[in-house]
Amino acid sequence: MLRPKKKISRRELKEDALITWYVRLRTLYDTNRRAVSIAITALVVAVGALLLYMKTRADNNENAITALGSIFEMYDAGQYQTAIDGVPERNLKGLKSIVDNYGNSATGDLARFYLANAYYQLGRYDEALKAYDDSGLGACEEAKGEYGKAAAQFEKAATQYPSDASAAEYLNDAARDYAQAGEKEKAIDLYRRIKKNYPTSAFARDADRFITQLSV
Repeated sequence: MLRPKKKISRRELKEDALITWYVRLRTLYDTNRRAVSIAITALVVAVGALLLYMKTRADNNENAITALGSIFEMYDAGQYQTAIDGVPERNLKGLKSIVDNYGNSATGDLARFYLANAYYQLGRYDEALKAYDDSGLGACEEAKGEYGKAAAQFEKAATQYPSDASAAEYLNDAARDYAQAGEKEKAIDLYRRIKKNYPTSAFARDADRFITQLSV
């Protein structure tokens, strides 16, 4: 005689589904244990490396702040060579040392700017070129009489920071140097860009005059 089947409760169904899910997960892990272990280890190493990098960067920034604050007086006084080299007998790091040691920090980047400008003020343009950003590169090339190269650097700086207040100035510098290099059409195009994109800037007010001069 057949007996009626036992009615399975909703709770038992949930427990059975949970057991099935666990068994599948356990089987998947056992099958791919080596790959899972490698992935977890890689994740732990990556997180650890990131935390170490962030701490090192923060420490470097603090050290750079202290060092730059100590040597800036020399730079501000126009003692550029001393600012570059530092004062070893007073344990003052120079701008070059700050950049070499802490160049990957925010303050290290600021020290790089001062280092480049110190070289520029001393007329050591090739060394300044190595440290400057694009706008500074343009100033160095211009000082060397390389007007075509200078214009390209100023234009690049304006393109990288189009919403920056200095973008119109960079374009104006680029246009001036293109004109100096004999590339009048490029200069005119940039003056037109200034008028269109930065109509309220001081450079836009003079753009028409320069365009007229170059169009003759």
